[in-house]
Amino acid sequence: MQINEVLNDLCTKIPSENILLNEPMKEHTSFKIGGPADLFVTPTTIEMLAYTVRLCKNKQIPYYIIGNGSNLLVDDDGIRGVVIQLYKNLCDIKVEETLITAYSGALLSKIASIALEHELTGFEFAQGIPGTLGGAVAMNAGAYGGEIKDVIISADIMDHEGCIRTLTKEELALGYRTSSIQTHDYIVLKAVLQLTKGQRDQIARVMKDLAGRRRDKQPLEMASAGSTFKRPEGYFAGKLIMDAGLKGYRIGGAMVSEKHCGFVVSDGSATFKDVKELIAHIKLTVKEKFNIDLHPEIKIISN
Repeated sequence: MQINEVLNDLCTKIPSENILLNEPMKEHTSFKIGGPADLFVTPTTIEMLAYTVRLCKNKQIPYYIIGNGSNLLVDDDGIRGVVIQLYKNLCDIKVEETLITAYSGALLSKIASIALEHELTGFEFAQGIPGTLGGAVAMNAGAYGGEIKDVIISADIMDHEGCIRTLTKEELALGYRTSSIQTHDYIVLKAVLQLTKGQRDQIARVMKDLAGRRRDKQPLEMASAGSTFKRPEGYFAGKLIMDAGLKGYRIGGAMVSEKHCGFVVSDGSATFKDVKELIAHIKLTVKEKFNIDLHPEIKIISN
């Protein structure tokens, strides 16, 4: 692998402080699990991102796009290739009347707070989702009856050639935890959201209520990657797992949350192997008991 060549080329376009060698991925995931990435790049402009993507393609080096790592499980052996993080360096948010335009690295919680400041309603559902806009668009994130598809107008994306174009809501093909972003492996650069005028007090009440419900029902005090499984049609993953008798079931430092069985959590010592084996055990047990297939909602990176 031509990592040294890639590093030398990147240094001609990107400041050295934005390129890290052998960076531990556990420092960049909410699971606090993950070995070193060969190169960890944090571009500060779209041009730097495009250069990095084209370079990796030309050198045939694998690359991975991440946000703040809230939906990610990374192998303890690390990542061979380049990790490109779109987070704090590409997170601008702009409000024009009832439209919010935000870059992919913007946290959903920050966008929701800014919507509240401008008395805009429609994004309250996302206030407690611990991810960035880019990942939320890619997976059509949602909670408490709301989804990204309910508020998005368009998104600017980048393909593997580093080319940029705008996709309409229809072209994004947003479904349950899926989109054309995932199908074509595009990179979300920014998105335009259409909200509506509301009343600050009412928006704040809804956000406070949803935050309270999350605290009461979700294991926010433990390391995890959020909901582990997608919701099977007609069922709830957490209830299936609980009814399968797996509440509190543990492999190594990983366990099925006793607070919400839809979450696999770490006690602080879980390894990639622990979590992967627990996920496999849950899937097998639910399949055997109910003949229902569970599919992970979290993204797993393993070379």
